[in-house]
Amino acid sequence: MGLVQEIDYGTPASTSEKQVTLTVDGFTVTVPEGTSIMRASMEAGIAIPKLCATDMVDAFGSCRLCLVEIDGRNGTPSSCTTPVAPGMVVHTQTGRLKDIRRGVMELYISDHPLDCLTCAANGDCELQTQAGVVGLRDVRYGYKGDNHVFKKNDGAENFKWMAKDESNPYFTYDPSKCIVCSRCVRACEEVQGTFALTIEGRGFESRVSPGMHQLFIDSECVSCGACVQACPTATLSEKSVIKIGQPEHSVVTTCAYCGVGCSFKAEMRGDELVRMVPYKDGKANRGHSCVKGRFAYGYSTHKERILNPMIREKVTDPWREVSWEEALTHTANEFRRIQYQYGRTSIGGITSSRCTNEETYLVQKLIRQGFRNNNVDTCARVCHSPTGYGLGQTFGTSAGTQDFDSIEQTDVVMIIGANPTDAHPVFASRMKKRLRKGAKLIVLDPRRTDIVRSAHIEAQHHLPLKPGTNVAVVTALAHVIVTEGLFDEAFIRERCDWDEFQDWASFVALPENSPEVVGQLANVDPEEIRSAARLFATGGNGAIYYGLGVTEHSQGSTTVIAIANLAMATGNIGRPGVGVNPLRGQNNVQGSCDMGSFPHELPGYRHVSGDAVRDIYESLWGVKLDDEPGLRIPNMLDAAVDGSFKGLYVQGEDILQSDPDTKHVAAGLAAMECVVVHDLFLNETANYAHVFLPGSTFLEKDGTFTNAERRINRVRKVMAPKNGLADWEVTQKLAQAMGLAWNYQHPSEIMDEIAKTTPSFAKVSYDYLEKMGSVQWPCNEQAPEGTPIMHISGFVRGKGKFIRTEYVATDERTGPRFPLLLTTGRILSQYNVGAQTRRTDNVMWHSEDRLEIHPHDAENRGLRDGDWVRLTSRSGETTLRALITDKVSPGVVYTTFHHPDTQANVITTDFSDWATNCPEYKVTAVQVGASNGPSEWQRDYDEQARNSRRIATLEAAE
Repeated sequence: MGLVQEIDYGTPASTSEKQVTLTVDGFTVTVPEGTSIMRASMEAGIAIPKLCATDMVDAFGSCRLCLVEIDGRNGTPSSCTTPVAPGMVVHTQTGRLKDIRRGVMELYISDHPLDCLTCAANGDCELQTQAGVVGLRDVRYGYKGDNHVFKKNDGAENFKWMAKDESNPYFTYDPSKCIVCSRCVRACEEVQGTFALTIEGRGFESRVSPGMHQLFIDSECVSCGACVQACPTATLSEKSVIKIGQPEHSVVTTCAYCGVGCSFKAEMRGDELVRMVPYKDGKANRGHSCVKGRFAYGYSTHKERILNPMIREKVTDPWREVSWEEALTHTANEFRRIQYQYGRTSIGGITSSRCTNEETYLVQKLIRQGFRNNNVDTCARVCHSPTGYGLGQTFGTSAGTQDFDSIEQTDVVMIIGANPTDAHPVFASRMKKRLRKGAKLIVLDPRRTDIVRSAHIEAQHHLPLKPGTNVAVVTALAHVIVTEGLFDEAFIRERCDWDEFQDWASFVALPENSPEVVGQLANVDPEEIRSAARLFATGGNGAIYYGLGVTEHSQGSTTVIAIANLAMATGNIGRPGVGVNPLRGQNNVQGSCDMGSFPHELPGYRHVSGDAVRDIYESLWGVKLDDEPGLRIPNMLDAAVDGSFKGLYVQGEDILQSDPDTKHVAAGLAAMECVVVHDLFLNETANYAHVFLPGSTFLEKDGTFTNAERRINRVRKVMAPKNGLADWEVTQKLAQAMGLAWNYQHPSEIMDEIAKTTPSFAKVSYDYLEKMGSVQWPCNEQAPEGTPIMHISGFVRGKGKFIRTEYVATDERTGPRFPLLLTTGRILSQYNVGAQTRRTDNVMWHSEDRLEIHPHDAENRGLRDGDWVRLTSRSGETTLRALITDKVSPGVVYTTFHHPDTQANVITTDFSDWATNCPEYKVTAVQVGASNGPSEWQRDYDEQARNSRRIATLEAAE
């Protein structure tokens, strides 16, 4: 086992279909037109020395090491900036080139510290490597005179020297080791798109500078790590490498944060993780990363992580550490007792969108085979369940239509209710790159999110619609397209039901759906609606990307249907550059849905009422399955309060913090007799748990995740589970304790069962994933290499279905008591309920939830930035500090939900989507006023939480 090596070709690949043949050092090589000589040489196995070149950014040509000679041309052009030509004859190793390269290297070394033996990059330094490659044996210029290396020159202060910047929690910046290759600056611009770095000064005075000569922590740097990855020296170094040393082996795995599903090389020294390096062959991230995936893995070894099973009789008792056998036997006995006493449907479970496909499959199998009911649900209930319903009704499948590469061919990007720069930052970087190349941008969002206006990007249209009016505004866009004849008639006649289209068209053409009427309702300029509709319909390939700002509404499913209607009407389905693309929030929320985590569906989105589908599992599992849908999460909580639901197995979810109407969730959990929490930490839900089963991190298990583009990626074990068992093993042992004869030896066997029973996964196996790298479902005999783009020749359901989308205002209304509308969302440095990221140094950027409020609304209430405010709704109240900003419109306030001491969901109501019960997080009528401190509820909650987290063994030790 060694380090996974990746070839750096020096410059990006050309996408040209035309081929060019040339000769490099006597070897013939054929490459696409537009390829650089450097890359062509590398493809022929000939490495040209380089320092400023890397294939993650465009060629720059500043280091002068990569010079070559070309027959018939004068001079020594740089190979990174010179494209190949037919019949070209290139020489990379001549006496002249060797002399030039040694001379250039001497100049670099004459202004560089020679502390190689104690340098963190020793063994992984391109400058060190290239000095050896060019045969440098002496530095004739010495080290005296002007330099950036020494703090003092001949006893006098050296004003060209700069101290090391250690302000960022994850990496250091040592200016004395900078060779001004500009790779970090170009990575920040071209890969990340933040433009946080620059080269200040000229000539010998040049140096890299974050922002306006700021510290990294004070600059616009988002800590994505692209600059660290690009740096060829120790100028930018991970603090973990400085502390631990260079890694000695690595394993490719998949990030366990958002739904982008980035591939990483987990680089190890022994069983200690040294760093996470984005994997260039990862088809979701293409070698890029964000601050969470790149650096925020410290939670896996955090002191608060629970490693031993625990039980207690009452939630007011301290926890008692027990063996795995005792904990699982106790759980099985309690579940049996409850079912005997209250009936078969009195218990259920919640699967995790943070666990693997295999682990999720086992949980729903345990519930259906072991509990003998369909009381299983997942966190998708509270995020993207309307996506499943809406796209299922219109297209026939419950997932996005495109792969992430599709964005590179998009001409018009429409973002609805999503904040990709914060919630899906790696994909957002790819999106911004396309926008910088000329694609147009339309944003529908109550807030002015970062992508509306950022470096070299400005949305052509931002529609700051009033929360709750999504259906009306999207239907108004369709009104313009229909009434102005901008729809794609040929596509509709071929691919959709024409009669259904005509019925829909007559509906959207009604005067009440016009921009003039809807604009007044939604507080949006009607001309902006019209212009945005025209741009989307006529601007070329149009792609729609949407998030929780679409689904988490009382009409979430209706909005998804309206989006699908818009895409079909304009013919933007079934080819690269177009499509309807839900941006999934968690790493495996797509997979958890695929695996049958809803109470009405078996794996593969097949309804439990289908006899043929049930027959598959009944014959395999040896039990009779219930043909009636089970309880959804809200129904479980309602039934618990009513006294008919008494036991719950929760794997990897924190419903007390993440679900709406916290008081109701707490009441439901408190009414149960056996709540089992299977997680890494004593989360908020564990305050009401009777059994705690310690979980394993993504670093400690084998499996697969399915990302937002339906891509099935391998998760590979890089270290032994610190709790002793991977999560799939815990569920299997619980099933065995309940009398089921499960005997899986490895997660690959679970995937084999999934493939055997689920048509869309029919060809998926671990061996096949090793061969292919990753695949996108459906992956079967009809699509052996997977399906990057859906609905190419026809919709899954046959004809695309147009459905009327009548706007029905939410029952949650503003009024004199609650005049403002609260909407919620995420921030870049934190993830979901923060259980992982709050236990890393990411808290440096976001240590608390803040309430964004418009200056007008703040002034009317006498509030200043940073003041403590009381946020009150019909459901409850909490306190947090104000952040005065014009990112939100007057009448709208916004907060995140990452910190349990705020508990934003004590404010949200129990209103939900009409079709799926997805909660209406995005529309809550509230009042904001000055506060002197925590609310009474916050004080009571904090006391209850502290009391609930007591562990008897620790108390005794103290």
